[in-house]
Amino acid sequence: MANEELRRSLQQLHEEIENVHEVDDEGRALLQDLDGHIQQLLARPSVAAVQPKPGLNSGLEDAIRHFEVTHPALTEALSDLLTALSNAGI
Repeated sequence: MANEELRRSLQQLHEEIENVHEVDDEGRALLQDLDGHIQQLLARPSVAAVQPKPGLNSGLEDAIRHFEVTHPALTEALSDLLTALSNAGI
């Protein structure tokens, strides 16, 4: 179940990132970094069995702080992924 939840959260966040059009340079860098992590994890058959590259959790936390006021749907997807990673022990 953790793999399905994680894959769903990763896919949702990937879609939210693609829908963000107006973002400052710092936000764009945060999203590009996170999208790289997401694509790496989605390319694996079992997401829950993979340890992501270092920095994913801190990148999610930084992005949540950066986007919480301007992009609430993106912030929700970021938070959901952080929770799913925590639930999977990652």
